[in-house]
Amino acid sequence: MRHCNTPSLAIARQSLVDAMTRAGWPPSVIADAELALCELLVNAWRHGGTPAPVVLILALDGTLRVSVSDEGPALPDPRTPDLLAESGRGLQLVAGLTHRWGVDPQKRGKSVWFELDAA
Repeated sequence: MRHCNTPSLAIARQSLVDAMTRAGWPPSVIADAELALCELLVNAWRHGGTPAPVVLILALDGTLRVSVSDEGPALPDPRTPDLLAESGRGLQLVAGLTHRWGVDPQKRGKSVWFELDAA
């Protein structure tokens, strides 16, 4: 388990890549997880109003779980964006890259997470 409380996207990404590499995940799955993490972090900054979201990376029994917690009260609402829209596809991307994702409301804010299963 690695806990990362930083506003740095680069540090969070490198922490994820390091943890997954040490656990033996294939590079293609690492790339998917890295992109999903980036989407969750950007959403936490943009919509959660949190300058330093908390990132939790947990690899246990062949399952990787990554969660990003922010202080925003609104729960994410996956939507079908306008084809010409410049944003609004992040959670659809996370759903397509991962096996599961969800939201856990917290006392203060929320935690958005995704999971990947080892092959």
